[in-house]
Amino acid sequence: MTRDAAAIGAGLAPARSARPIRAGERIHVVGAAGAGASAAALLALHAGGAPTGCDKGGSSPYTPALESAGIALAWKHDPAHVTRDPAPDRLAVTKALTAVQPDHPELMAAVERGIPVEPWQQVVADAAVGRRLVAVTGTHGKSTTAGWLVHLLVAAGRDPSAFVGALLPESITGGPAATARWGGGAEFVVEADEYAGNFDPFQPSVAVVTSVEWDHPDVFANQDAVVDAFEAWLRRAAGSTIIVNVAEAGGEELAGRLADLGERLVSVSVGASPDAADVSYRADVLASEPAGTRIRVSGPGLDAAEVDLPTAGAHNVANALVVAAAAVVLGVPPVGIAAGLTTFPGIGRRLERIGQAGGVAVYDDYGHHPTAIRATIAALRQREPGRRVWAVYEPLTFHRTAAMLGAFADALAEADGVVIAKIWAGRDRDTRVTSAERLANAVAKRRPSIPIAAPGSVEATASWLAGEVQPGDAVLVMGGGHSYRIPHLLVEAIERR
Repeated sequence: MTRDAAAIGAGLAPARSARPIRAGERIHVVGAAGAGASAAALLALHAGGAPTGCDKGGSSPYTPALESAGIALAWKHDPAHVTRDPAPDRLAVTKALTAVQPDHPELMAAVERGIPVEPWQQVVADAAVGRRLVAVTGTHGKSTTAGWLVHLLVAAGRDPSAFVGALLPESITGGPAATARWGGGAEFVVEADEYAGNFDPFQPSVAVVTSVEWDHPDVFANQDAVVDAFEAWLRRAAGSTIIVNVAEAGGEELAGRLADLGERLVSVSVGASPDAADVSYRADVLASEPAGTRIRVSGPGLDAAEVDLPTAGAHNVANALVVAAAAVVLGVPPVGIAAGLTTFPGIGRRLERIGQAGGVAVYDDYGHHPTAIRATIAALRQREPGRRVWAVYEPLTFHRTAAMLGAFADALAEADGVVIAKIWAGRDRDTRVTSAERLANAVAKRRPSIPIAAPGSVEATASWLAGEVQPGDAVLVMGGGHSYRIPHLLVEAIERR
């Protein structure tokens, strides 16, 4: 059942234009252990604010950076965070919380005291005031693309600030691994998510659209609703340059709707025909090897350059191309673009190699949509040719799993073994609509000859898998929630074995 953004964001202050964060402004971040909320806290601090945070789920891979910065964190939710002196000037929160618990005690306490409650994206937008805002959006690839663009700008000496929804390594942040970077340059790169209007606070001067595909069935009824949301947001960004990947159907439709923008619309495509005059930038794959992918990129300001990408997978060729096009718009010279494309170190949980134990290579990825799963399995086969590939998936939310069960089963069935962990409920209230076992059974109907299991928790999943993998296998763990723990548990279990 779909719900509009207003219903999901019940209790939040109305959307507003970004304003600078005041010196010493007290901002309390509820759910601060999340990827985006942690970035909001860090950026608020760097912009001169005085943030605090809380999260009943405890620490996460995103919280060490906050602790290193001296941001006070509490591992519980408590109305006292709002009622005691000095009270916060505002609360920042994720819509995933307001969707599940609009009567959350901290939020209710803030409302009773007239303290504004806003999505954490508003804090990020406020921190970006005065910078050239570059928003990277899309159903798939926005974290990799945003992180890659930040890396390219850093390598080119631009010193950007940024929010990216995955851990940026120290080589990009200049400090601890984090989902935020603070710099003194003109550019501020943000990952802009379409869920329930999360991207509404951002009014970019440059917008990059990686892909447009149906996702978030609790918000979008169908593909048309997704395209509608992207179009409406982009049209509000008056005067912006909009870069769209038109190689897939959703991007092509979006670009068609925005054709009246004229030269403000920049189209890119992987493998576009040579006479495609309507495509501004294109990339052609020349070679795919375990170490990476060699491509040729062409378009105004690129000089038909050949570059060796350190990434695997066709989807990363598309990500690299939109990064290159954005860099041209931002005035980076061709030599700087080529250098930034070839030296990207990657970001957290995007085909990240965790390690190898007992001859088994173990990878971690955030993929949680059928298209992303299929692309990531193919990328792993490029990276680890000849290995038996296990796809280990922790489904992210019951509603998404139920709505796309067949597509998930089709994508997972492309692996040589499939393990389904317990579904991470996230913002779901109804956990009866499907199950991990039901998804495993659907995969078994498609590939009855391969090993398939649904062992339960992330701990049970790692334990079961440790007894099944063999030297020469490659394990790809995917999903949201706590799936990031599975690769580490698996490596430890194999080593004990």
